[in-house]
This record gives sequence, structure tokens and C-alpha cells, in this order.
Amino acid sequence: MGIVVQKFGGTSVADSEKIKNVADAVIKEKLNGNKVIVVVSAMGHTTDNLIKLSKEITSTPLDREMDMLLSTGEQVSMSLLAMAINEKGHKAVSLNAMQVGILTEPNHCRARIVDIKQERVKRHLDNGEIVIIAGFQGITTDGEITTLGRGGSDTSAVALAAAFKADRCDIYSDVEGVYTTDPRVVPTAQKLEVISYEEMLELARVGANVLHPRSVETAKLCDVPMGVRSSFKLDDLGTLIIGVDKMELHKPVTGLACDSSQVRIVICDVPDKPGNAGKLFTLLANCGLSVDMIIQSYARSMGNTNDIAFTIDKNDVPKFDKVAPEIKSIMNPSNIHIDEDIAKVSIVGAGMIDRPGIAATMFETLAKLGINIKMISTSEIKISCLVEKCHAKEAVVALCNVFELDGADIADVKGDLPV
Repeated sequence: MGIVVQKFGGTSVADSEKIKNVADAVIKEKLNGNKVIVVVSAMGHTTDNLIKLSKEITSTPLDREMDMLLSTGEQVSMSLLAMAINEKGHKAVSLNAMQVGILTEPNHCRARIVDIKQERVKRHLDNGEIVIIAGFQGITTDGEITTLGRGGSDTSAVALAAAFKADRCDIYSDVEGVYTTDPRVVPTAQKLEVISYEEMLELARVGANVLHPRSVETAKLCDVPMGVRSSFKLDDLGTLIIGVDKMELHKPVTGLACDSSQVRIVICDVPDKPGNAGKLFTLLANCGLSVDMIIQSYARSMGNTNDIAFTIDKNDVPKFDKVAPEIKSIMNPSNIHIDEDIAKVSIVGAGMIDRPGIAATMFETLAKLGINIKMISTSEIKISCLVEKCHAKEAVVALCNVFELDGADIADVKGDLPV
């Protein structure tokens, strides 16, 4: 008898009928002969509503109090699911992070898990009970409640799977698996039966919203097989995420993602001398800004200056606005330009390693459509191009076609991506 961890997102437990549906999925796994640990998110839009309530009280809530507030959402889900399973004649018990012993760093709103106690959960499993655990939350050694930040429930599930050496960790939501690209943009996008940790991690980082990168990183580090499955099609096995060494690579490109949530910032005419780039990115780091793509131009022969361009999340623009005066004071640029009309289009595939021509094909495809590339970044298994937002959908469809990720006709495809 193995252990299976199942995680159900907010849409899966949005109301009482959906919770009963989840109970059936959990019981089915139990009847397959497995011990089952379930991790749940808050119901539907509960977290968003709690955040909205907090803003009606204060524009600057303390992080500690936000953790106290937001941790309540998952506790509602776990207790209702336990009730539903017990009502169907199977034993289940719900536990919050304190009862389990999910220990985290003492950082509110963005804590990382450092240890998971196993004694109590094992006792319940050995007693034949299904254990339902509140995701997204943890506790410090001195008893403070913390939350794990974006994708926290996915991370909770994978961490529990690693701690209990589970056979696999299934992430259930309202999608049927991982697709070659967003089916809302390309209806003929293909569902992948299997994808590597490395590819999934890159797709998550460049805009695919199926899984949060932290959960995939944890799964890769601990070699936990992951499944991405639909709560509403329980017989569908979805997509399996495993190590690249266990896969047969048939195509150079596995998937494509588009991220319209970034802005490009250009620091113009920075004096070309050692240390300036370090000063700039130290200032950004000190105010909590995470930078994605970075380009520094060649020094101009006249004036001995260059431009430094980078991208950040559009939600972080207010943080940048606060540090911009200090950047101007220290670096004396001629201008700071913020470009919000951009989208990052990325292709990902472990099969592109040591296979020449992939970048050329991507760039030529965009050029034939008259799409200008503003920035480029690469890794061994990823190529990202920054383009104007109005060309994003056209680029996605064309690249899916040329890399055989779908069967779409690329003619006359234009327009913005869905929000």
C-alpha cells in the first residue's frame, strides 16, 4: 500500500456540490488501495475576498495579521471536505499546519517550508483515515502562523509528498493537464501526456499558470512524480511530470507560453564604467524587485554610455517608481523609459539541447509576420522573445504551427491575448 498526495485548488472546492465531487475523487483513490493525504486551497474566491476585506479596513495591513486572516480560508475547505468524506462512509480527519507540524521560516506572507513532522499524520494513516491538510500555511518554531505566498497550496502538497515518500502527487484543478500552449489562445493546443520537471519549470517561469515554479522546483529536487489532473474528469490521467532522464524526447520544442504581465524598463545613457550595473540591480534587490530579462547595450563610441534594459512584473511598477529617484541620483541617466505594451513569448523543450536551428526558426517565423523582437533571453531549454503586446497572439499561433505543437491554420490570426 503506497501513499498518494492529492491537492485540490479553489475552483475544485468552490461550493458544497464540488466538495462532494472531490470527496468521490479522494475515496476512489483510497479504494485503489492507497493511503491518501489531501491538501486543499480555500474555496473559490475566498482568498481574494479576504484580501478585499482587509483593504476596507486598512491600506497597509501588518503581514502577521494578513497571515492570520488568509490562513482561515483553507481551514474551511478542509473541514467541509472531511465532513463530506465521513458522510459517504469513509473515515477522514482534517488538520491545520500547527496540528501537522509544517514548520517554516519566520517570514510572513512568503515563508518557505523547512521541516514537516510526520508522527501525527502517520498515526491517522495507519488508522485507516484519509488525512486532509490545509494548504498554503505553516507555523514557525515559536508558534506564529505563516503563509507560503503564491502557489502555496501546490508547494504544500509537493513538500508533503516528499516528506512521506509518496508514490506521486496529483494536482487537481479545472484544467485537464498541461497543454502545449494556452487552449484559450490556440483551441487546437495538444494536451501533453508527459513532461519533464525541467520543461515544466521553464514553462511555469515564463507564464504558464498551471503550476507555480516553487512546487515544480520542490518536486524536481525531491524526485516526486507529479500529475496535473481535472477535478471534473476523474478518469482522465492528465499530464505526468517526471525527470527528463526518464523520457523519450521526440520533438525539440515541448510547449509555448506567453506572459503579458511584465513591463520593460530602459535606463538610458548610463556611464559605461565598472560597477554601475551592480549598483543598479542592488538598488532593485533592496526594494524587493525581482528582475527577469536583462540586456546591456554595447558602449557608444560617442559619450561612452550604454543602455540597460530589464523586465519586471507590472504589479511591481509602484516599487520601481519609489526607487527611480535614487537611480537617477546615483547613475545620472538621460532618461528612464517604461514600456507596458509588451508580451514575452517563450518556447520550451529539453529536445532543443544541442539541436541547431531552433532559435533561427523562431526568429525567422516572427520576422515573416513583421513582428519586431525587443529583447531575447535563452537557457539550454528555453528561448524568450519580447514583442509588442498586440502581436502576441499572432506570434503564439505561428510558433505553435511551425514547431508542430498544434494543427491550427495561422492565416489571419491577430489580436490580444485573453486576460
